[in-house]
Amino acid sequence: MSDNQEQQPAQGQFAVQKIYIKDVSFETPNSPHIFLEKWEPEVNLQIGNNASTLNEGVHEVVLSLTVTAKLGDKVAYLIEVQQAGIFNIDGFDGNGLAAIIGSYCPNILFPYAREVVSDLVTKGGFPQMLLAPVNFDALYAQHVQQQQQIQTPQTAH
Repeated sequence: MSDNQEQQPAQGQFAVQKIYIKDVSFETPNSPHIFLEKWEPEVNLQIGNNASTLNEGVHEVVLSLTVTAKLGDKVAYLIEVQQAGIFNIDGFDGNGLAAIIGSYCPNILFPYAREVVSDLVTKGGFPQMLLAPVNFDALYAQHVQQQQQIQTPQTAH
């Protein structure tokens, strides 16, 4: 029976240690005049993700959101949020670890960042802003594909 146990791969471990706001910024450069205009904003969302190793098996992952709402060429508001988490991630290989950091952790952090954005917009005097869900699995897969294309030299001549 011990032979069967030795042949099974080691199980990876994952735990959330802490979730916190690392940085936040809210700007309304054209207030109060922007409140007098008809509210039909063009909203742009930019997403970024980075990670650092704090200790062996302990990683900080930071999800960065930048939300810009414009009325024509005037910025109604600009929000920058860095939602961070400290995660215990142990027992995963390079690709598995990269997928957890690049997809799974941002999926955990996004609802917190979305709540910060919603609260800031409302407290700033604007109509409620609810960000749509984001498919971090697809974003991570796209990132991996782009990295492979960059690393693979073009062999067709």
